Amino acid sequence: MTAANSESKHNVGSVAYVRWLFEPSDRVAVLVHNRERGETMQRIATAGNITDDLFQQWLRFKNEEHSADIYMGMNPLKQEARARTKEDIQSIRHLYLDLDHDAQRSLAAVEQSNLVPQPNVVIATSSNKFQVVWRVEGFALEQAEAVLRAMARKFGGDPAATDSTRVLRLPGFVNRKYDAEYTVTAEIRNQQRYTPHDFRLRTDPTELDQRPTRAAGSRRASSTRQPLSQSEHDWAYAKRSLAKGAPAEEIIRQIAAFRTNDKHKPEDYARRTVEKAQAQILGAKHLSDNGSLMGFPDERE
Repeated sequence: MTAANSESKHNVGSVAYVRWLFEPSDRVAVLVHNRERGETMQRIATAGNITDDLFQQWLRFKNEEHSADIYMGMNPLKQEARARTKEDIQSIRHLYLDLDHDAQRSLAAVEQSNLVPQPNVVIATSSNKFQVVWRVEGFALEQAEAVLRAMARKFGGDPAATDSTRVLRLPGFVNRKYDAEYTVTAEIRNQQRYTPHDFRLRTDPTELDQRPTRAAGSRRASSTRQPLSQSEHDWAYAKRSLAKGAPAEEIIRQIAAFRTNDKHKPEDYARRTVEKAQAQILGAKHLSDNGSLMGFPDERE
């Protein structure tokens, strides 16, 4: 893999960044999202094509003239992939952490921790907001997502940015989410490639809500838990936040912001999620007629 250059701690633009992350033949997803129009376009192309002048000019046109935000997937896709699902992921190349709450302190905690290695890249997405990237090898998809969730819990990262299909901001383009313009930058800090042994966080989801079991006399639930979907993570986050006394509207705002890139109507989705969490809390320990707890989210949302 070709690094942008051999210097440590240097800022790179979009072309050098893509070349640093991927081989030219790797197929990668690029997302162009216009919040004002509610439009999202996804393009899957090789890293070589993404760094081509014409592709870069198109991205810059969308960013500058159409006020669209520019994102890129962090793991390469299979050659036959036509979408960006978990089944389409070819291999796990990168782990990441999205820090948007008290981000300076969270980043310092990452840098000082002996539980995770030093980040390869720190992306400044806006004032006091960062995305942190590690270059890795030897990770299975489920193993990688367990580490992503553990890091988000440990360092206060975005709980929605814990799936292998996540897109992060592409440096060199303006962040259009806020009124004040902010050009995203990426600082490459080292050239290391890490393995699962370098991440020493506990990955068992101790504080996540368990699936409800059926009433007495029915079939016993399986002892093998399936990985939680992103909707289930959002629901669990809403439930914990409500239990701590956080205002419902603030939780709705946060979940909508987390899911802007992958929900057609993120605010409606966030409101339904919080309403279901509220209903579950109000109906805690009360079973519905079919013996399951009220308010559990639909995994297809």
